[in-house]
Amino acid sequence: MQLGSIFLLALLEGLASASVLALTACGLSLVFGIMRVVNVAHGEFFMLGAVLAWFTASLIPGPPALAFAVALVVCPLIVGAIAALADMLVLKRLNYEPEATIVATIGLLYILQQGALTVFGPNALPVPAPVDFRFQFPGFGYSGYKIAVIVAAVLLLLGLWLILTRTRIGLVMRATQIDRATARAFGINVDRVYAGVFAMGAGLAAIAAVLIVPIQQAHYLMGADPLLLSFSVVIIGGLGSLRGTVVAALLIGMVDQMIPIFMPVVFPAYGAWFTPTLAKIMATLVVALVLVFRPQGLFGKRAA
Repeated sequence: MQLGSIFLLALLEGLASASVLALTACGLSLVFGIMRVVNVAHGEFFMLGAVLAWFTASLIPGPPALAFAVALVVCPLIVGAIAALADMLVLKRLNYEPEATIVATIGLLYILQQGALTVFGPNALPVPAPVDFRFQFPGFGYSGYKIAVIVAAVLLLLGLWLILTRTRIGLVMRATQIDRATARAFGINVDRVYAGVFAMGAGLAAIAAVLIVPIQQAHYLMGADPLLLSFSVVIIGGLGSLRGTVVAALLIGMVDQMIPIFMPVVFPAYGAWFTPTLAKIMATLVVALVLVFRPQGLFGKRAA
């Protein structure tokens, strides 16, 4: 493969990785931005979406595309309902106190993780891709499904932006974010808004998981990496900033793929250095630099 073809391959892999990461991180950023809750169980909602996608696909006969389409609709709704229930039964009773909710979501993390282990078992669970075709680029063929993941993520993120900025639901969410007490005084059911936001954040993680599970397989321990990467993304982009989350996800996704795929070709003498581990180290270094020089993130607002 020529250098240009390898660069294009790394670019496509970076976009596919960034697309799923942006969906997952936007869910985390949305919950923090509106509710001021750091949801440590966010990665387990991602995991739950993946294992439920496998369960749904195993139940529905017929072509893989049909089972996948059902999973893409049903699994986020189930995960969102579980998240809303957790909000009403646990977080609401803690009055959304920051320290208490962190401890509570850590407990929720272990409950969801061990529940998935008990119900679905410890083995990796494969989900067949809904489509099986390849795009032919100069020098290589590329998975048509990964292209579909990129397109789907862009459409979903655009839909999320439209909901938050162009609908009454988004207006109510933003009013609740600015001043909970005043929103309640104007008749807004803040408890219902918070339950819906928590469900939406978990649902976004579940959608991302359903999209990625034909590539990665489902496993009860798969929630750790999405959680850590999502935290990195929202720290870099700015807590509560969806625009910053998308930009940071693109940055992290590109670094994650460019380093192990493209850099060994550019610097063949040092090819052994450019590993996925180095990509994770670089991402962590970026997070550290942002925390030191711009604690509010690239697009976040400095606290008054």
